[in-house]
Amino acid sequence: MAGTYGKEIVVSTEGLPEWLEPVARAALTIEPHQLSRFLPPESGGRQSAVLILFGEGEQGPELLLIERAGTLRSHAGQPSFPGGALDPEDGDPEDGGPVRAALREAEEETGLDPSGVQVFGVLPRLYIPVSSFVVTPVLGWWRKPSPVSPVSPQETARVFTVPVTELTAAENRAMAVHPSGHRGPAFRVGPALVWGFTAGVIDRILHYAGWERPWDREREVPLDWHS
Repeated sequence: MAGTYGKEIVVSTEGLPEWLEPVARAALTIEPHQLSRFLPPESGGRQSAVLILFGEGEQGPELLLIERAGTLRSHAGQPSFPGGALDPEDGDPEDGGPVRAALREAEEETGLDPSGVQVFGVLPRLYIPVSSFVVTPVLGWWRKPSPVSPVSPQETARVFTVPVTELTAAENRAMAVHPSGHRGPAFRVGPALVWGFTAGVIDRILHYAGWERPWDREREVPLDWHS
């Protein structure tokens, strides 16, 4: 299991709850093109990482998400995974750097204790063209939950968990249509709409873990969809 981000990083599936094993198995074989059509360029791009943290709440398996502050210049008000760009202290992007960055950023944004997180997988790098971020999704099991809340309200408006059952419910799923015409999976989570990169990764995880339930992929909604 992983310690804090400043220590040696160990990726291990030992002791995972049974319900999380399908995600761990999928992570071993999934290819980049199976996660996204946006793949990193051969060179360039800003190395970054996100933490996809699974916990177990009152309603069963859940994911930790944040809602970015509405005053930010990019992705304002948008729900996302905790994460951000690699810093020099995170280390080699080809080694443990992305894992350290994901844990560090999650602590800086939500206040979670990274020593309670077991990193059990690392997904292939993906690309966000609009920001030139090369993103490594890091999979974590919240083995010892700790209190979380926005550390800096100027950056993070809200920290919350969403049950996987809400994400798989057909009534909460649709294809969001961006003003540019881009069409991608979306999830209605309470008052928020999860779309873009975050929704795309969640959609693929649900699919390859075998958790996906039938839903209408022809249903289209705008980015301000709430009901």
